Amino acid sequence: MKPSFKDMILTYLFLKKKPADAPKNINFSLMHGMNRISILVFLISIIVMLVRLFRHH
Repeated sequence: MKPSFKDMILTYLFLKKKPADAPKNINFSLMHGMNRISILVFLISIIVMLVRLFRHH
């Protein structure tokens, strides 16, 4: 069964356990680390933009 988009995001952010059949390779680990960083930076930037928007008015 293919994981859903929500499951993939939760797995990247360590909120859900990785599947047992997931590949164990340094390249995959680095890729997931970069994805984690980019998702967190994106969410932080969205929060900052919303705070600035609501604080401005």
